[in-house]
Amino acid sequence: MSNLFSLEGRVALVTGSAQGLGFTIAKGMQEAGARIVLSDVSAGALEKAQSLLKAGGREAAGTYVFDISDEAQVVPAVEAIEREVGPIDILVNNAGIHKRSLLIDMPVENWRKVIDVNLSGAFIVGRAVARGMIARKYGKIINIASINAAMVRPNIGNYCAAKGGIVTLTKSMATEWGPYNINVNAIGPGYFLTDLTRPLAEDPEFDAWVKSEVPLQRWGNPTDIIGLAVMLAGPASDYISGQTIYIDGGWQACL
Repeated sequence: MSNLFSLEGRVALVTGSAQGLGFTIAKGMQEAGARIVLSDVSAGALEKAQSLLKAGGREAAGTYVFDISDEAQVVPAVEAIEREVGPIDILVNNAGIHKRSLLIDMPVENWRKVIDVNLSGAFIVGRAVARGMIARKYGKIINIASINAAMVRPNIGNYCAAKGGIVTLTKSMATEWGPYNINVNAIGPGYFLTDLTRPLAEDPEFDAWVKSEVPLQRWGNPTDIIGLAVMLAGPASDYISGQTIYIDGGWQACL
């Protein structure tokens, strides 16, 4: 039974993995046996992430700096990873950004930037990696969506649109790449406590609102996402594809 959740010998690329949920997912996959590849747009942040892993007695198989929304950077980076580390068996499209404002006031460039990174970036990296997976007839792709793909709030319309797109992009990838033994699924996190969301959690009104809406009455801890990510990356998910699984403490289960 334990083999269902083993990633032993697999190479996993996690984008946006220098910090936050991306780093936690990568670390969890490493503990399940995967050789992890960290990527981010900041070399300094990647160095810090690698140092944290080394302090725990491990290290990433590689760290690569590239902008996921720029195909001219992505394709050479994927080629380098497969040449220097090994064929990519698992891809987690995690990298994303926020540029908040009401839609009526939102600069078009802020709309486009969030769509480019959060949605188009998953397509660009996903396609670059899938080419090798198709040739090898094996792969696991996990796209990180959000509770905001299903439920929205003001000031993040660009983010909600991008994450809604991730849900249908996941279905499209699963449909087109399934015949090549590639499973594609998405995880939709609710409100998780990370360095990026800590200012929201430290706002008493916002913190109380989150806890009042979530049946478990707490924020998600980053480690809460590891089990699902490992399952979707390993043999336990061999007949699961095209799905978005929300991990939100029960938020969407109640009115």
